[in-house]
Amino acid sequence: MDMSELVIREFVMEDYDALIDLWEKAGLPYKPRGRDSIDKIREELGRGVAIFLVAEFEGELIGSVLGTHDGRKGWINRVAVAPDFQRKGIARRLVEQVEERLDKIGIEIVACLIEEWNKRSMKVFESLGYTRHPDVFYFSKRKHSDV
Repeated sequence: MDMSELVIREFVMEDYDALIDLWEKAGLPYKPRGRDSIDKIREELGRGVAIFLVAEFEGELIGSVLGTHDGRKGWINRVAVAPDFQRKGIARRLVEQVEERLDKIGIEIVACLIEEWNKRSMKVFESLGYTRHPDVFYFSKRKHSDV
């Protein structure tokens, strides 16, 4: 497989169905009635703080990453690569693209949250130079379970 044909580009709303299909294939949990609904994604993109990229190979959407920031810290979310394309450096390229774009706007800290069961993602981010902080505890308050 010649990865020179890989195209990384901005997500557009017309990609939504292919994106959801990718997330399902990659085993990425998503909230179709909450934060991952088409309306919520459209809203998030409209805020101007999201960097949502996809990877395409021969016209097929095979990877995704969502970067956001709060003006001080950047966040990496929703990294997914189709199973047939994993272990080819696609996740790395997607994450690096988001990091570069965050750096250009002055964001000097980039973080991600990875659930304990997701050892594969931990290895990817460790290989990208991210440091695990076992002394940090994540708290959230959710309006309902679908967000």
